Amino acid sequence: MNNPPAEPANFSGQEIKNILKNSWSISWPMIIIMLIDFLVSIADVYIAGKLGKEIQASVGFISQMYFVIMVVGNALTVGAVSVVSRFFGANNRKDLSNAVYTLIITSVVLGLILGTIAFFISPAIIRILNIPDAIREYGAPLLRIYTAGLVFNFFLFASNGLLRACKMVKRSLFTMTAVCVINICLNFFLVFYTPAGFRGIILSTVISYSIGCLINAVHIKKLIIPGRHFDKNLLKKMIGIGWPTGLQQIMWQLGATMLFLIISSLPSNNVEIIAALTNGLRIEAAIYVIAFALNNANAVIIGNLIGEGRRDQALKSGIVTALIGVAIITVQTVIVILNADKLAVLLSQNGIVISESMRYLYIAMLSEPFMAWAVIISGGLNGAGDTKSVMKVVLGSQWLVRLPLAYIAGVHLGFGATAIWWAMNASILAHAVFISIRFFNKKWIK
Repeated sequence: MNNPPAEPANFSGQEIKNILKNSWSISWPMIIIMLIDFLVSIADVYIAGKLGKEIQASVGFISQMYFVIMVVGNALTVGAVSVVSRFFGANNRKDLSNAVYTLIITSVVLGLILGTIAFFISPAIIRILNIPDAIREYGAPLLRIYTAGLVFNFFLFASNGLLRACKMVKRSLFTMTAVCVINICLNFFLVFYTPAGFRGIILSTVISYSIGCLINAVHIKKLIIPGRHFDKNLLKKMIGIGWPTGLQQIMWQLGATMLFLIISSLPSNNVEIIAALTNGLRIEAAIYVIAFALNNANAVIIGNLIGEGRRDQALKSGIVTALIGVAIITVQTVIVILNADKLAVLLSQNGIVISESMRYLYIAMLSEPFMAWAVIISGGLNGAGDTKSVMKVVLGSQWLVRLPLAYIAGVHLGFGATAIWWAMNASILAHAVFISIRFFNKKWIK
């Protein structure tokens, strides 16, 4: 197949209005959904903190384990959104029904298999890992509760992806709002008013997710028509599109660990600098929520438009959605910069940590608009099925730019934490440049 001609994306006034309306109709529910998910995680940390630092650390440990296990579910869902959004855009009801049915069956089976395996081996994993005894004591029962309900996580994640792909994101928003309210209410009730105690933190998540699954099952049922069947070829296509995302997430997490090790190699104040980075990342999380919400929205928008055969419109919509994100995040960035001192004091009482947190925010915030552009454009490429290119750019910017620069400038040349923060900025700029080159050469449109 020949690549489409690289014509410039010309916009008329009315066309911009239509694209903005379509992009925003999908984007705003996704933003709220991500904020809801963020709120639930904050509630878990807050309640765990009330019970003690050991339990708070245990919840953080379980969250990392959750990320590793959910890489499989997330990768599969990315592939499914790309495939399903095209069928939905093309109004191909038969293949759409088969794809939905195939994903649901696969997510349930994977959730049951991985959940069962993890349930029985989690005590051994806890024993093997070099973690403090207090975290081991509280983390083991929390991990077993979580793994027992893993199938609900897989189903909920997959079904929300399907609803996004089929322009039913408001129904996904309804589900996640219900999950949030139930989760937080059960959190307080189970932890403080029942014998479940600290176990209620994870138990409330499992129960609320199971209820969310029931709600989404009602919505998903409408997408399945009589005669549907499990399609191995569609599953292969989903896996073929999704596996680079899974590998990307694993390698990114490993790279993040390497960055902490590089900071640990600094000759002085390395503990305080790690604390400053941790605080800075917490503040940035509020900004990332918007970026990743629009990342998901752009995947759906471009997938639908490609399915409809409106390829030139897919390019233009991807640009507009990214610009919406850049505008929102630029405003957030300015707010953070103007309040960096107050935010730093809010998260720490240590003078060195406060000072380094402020330095981190002043430097890191400069790259946030570029981060927004890169992440949202990457979502569009994922929706088109071009996940391998996204993986190469993301991991290249991290492993060939961020980590080498951070070590050489920060540790080897002795410029310290400031050089590491600038190395992070450089990697984000590289990500933005190379993902833009890939997006505008239009090879992904084929």
